[in-house]
Amino acid sequence: MNQTVAELVERALAGDRRSLSRLLSLVENGYPEGREALRLLYPRSGRAHVVGITGAAGSGKSTLIYALVQEMRRRGRSVGVVAVDPTSPFTQGALLGDRVRMQSLTSDPGVFIRSMASRGALGGLAPATMDVATVLDACGMEVIVIETVGAGQDEVQVMDAAHTVLVVTVPGTGDEVQAIKAGILEIAHILVVNKADLPRADILANQLAEFVNLDKDDGWRVPVVRTVAIRGDGVVELADAIEAHRRHLETAAATEQALRERARRRLMYALFGHLWEEALRLAKEDGRLEEMVAAVARRELDPYTAARRLAERPSSPAR
Repeated sequence: MNQTVAELVERALAGDRRSLSRLLSLVENGYPEGREALRLLYPRSGRAHVVGITGAAGSGKSTLIYALVQEMRRRGRSVGVVAVDPTSPFTQGALLGDRVRMQSLTSDPGVFIRSMASRGALGGLAPATMDVATVLDACGMEVIVIETVGAGQDEVQVMDAAHTVLVVTVPGTGDEVQAIKAGILEIAHILVVNKADLPRADILANQLAEFVNLDKDDGWRVPVVRTVAIRGDGVVELADAIEAHRRHLETAAATEQALRERARRRLMYALFGHLWEEALRLAKEDGRLEEMVAAVARRELDPYTAARRLAERPSSPAR
C-alpha cells in the first residue's frame, strides 16, 4: 500500500525507522516527494548539534566516528551519522564502507547511520548531505555526525553543513609543516591528531598548536586533541571538546550572524541546483543542449558563450 509523503513524515516523526529510510531515499535522489518532505520537516529542524568530521583519506575518520558515537551514546545522546563515500567515475557506484565498519551500531535504536555516495560532487559532501541531515534533525536526532570523503586542502563545504568541524590529521604522512599549509585546517573548531601512538605525533601536535591560528573571531580557541581511535584513547576528551564548543555557540555573540550566513549559503546551494535543473530541462526539451554541444565540439562557440545561451529562455534573443 502506497503511503503519502505526509503519512511517511508522520510515521518517521513517531520513530518508525523504515519510514525514515524511505524519506531519506526520496530526499537523496531529489524526487519531488523528497522536496515535499523537506518542506514539511524543515520547520521542525534546527535543534540538533551537527558535527562535521573531515580529513585526508586514511586518517582514521570512520574508526574515530565509531568510537565517538559510542561515547555519545554513553552520555545519553541520540546520534545520526551521515557518511559520504566517493563515487566511481566509471560505474557511478560507491562502496558504502562506513555502514560495514559501523555495523554493530545499527542495532542501537538511538543510532541511525546513512551512507551516501558523493555522486561526483566537489567539496567533500554529496549534493543532498545537508538535506539528509535536516531530516535526521527533524526526526529527533540530538547529534548528527557528518563524515566527508577523504578531503584535500580546499574541500571545505562541510563548514556550511556543520556547527562544529573536526579536522583529523595523522603523523608520519610526510612533511608535517607542509600539511599545516592545508587550507582545510582553517575551518577547524577542533584539531585532532589521530593515531597519536605513532612516531612524530608529538611533533605534529606541537606544530599545529604553534603554526595554526587557533583563535576564532567569535572568541573560541581551537583545541588540539590527541586520539588513538582504534583503542578509544582520547575519545572522552574529544567528546568533551565537542560539548564545550556547543556550549560556546549557545553563548557566542556572533551566533545569530553565523546562523544567517549558514542559511544564506544553504539557500545559494538550493538556488544554484534549481536554476541548473530548470535550464538543463528546457535545453534538453527543445534540443538546444545537443546543438550547443555540437557547436562547442566544432569550435564555433566557446563553452562559456554556449552555457550563457543555454541559460537563457528559448524565447530570449541570441547574443
